[in-house]
Amino acid sequence: MNTPVNLAQAFSTFHDHWRPRLAGTLNDYVIKIVKFQGEFVWHKHDDTDELFLVHKGEMIVRFRDRDVPLKAGELFVIPKGVEHITVAENECEALLIELAGTRNTGDVEDPDKTATVEPSI
Repeated sequence: MNTPVNLAQAFSTFHDHWRPRLAGTLNDYVIKIVKFQGEFVWHKHDDTDELFLVHKGEMIVRFRDRDVPLKAGELFVIPKGVEHITVAENECEALLIELAGTRNTGDVEDPDKTATVEPSI
């Protein structure tokens, strides 16, 4: 990547939910942007932590024992191996940082939400 990424511009290039786009790489990690609304699927990532940074909107990271609400400008790291689900009442735009090769649905296969390929922005 030789040029800066303007997040507002990058988010304006797509409208589908739950389909991350690759925005960059950082050593063995990928930086993705994603739009979502509604509930994802309960899942976990056994091999990597997952960072969510809310760009626009609001979301909740739900665990079996608590909810973590996030607003624009806030970030949260989900520890590896911890089951969670992401929820957004209204459309949310978020940046994700996770180990390259991490499937968005973790240990779960979902025909509607598992993204097999993350196109670049």
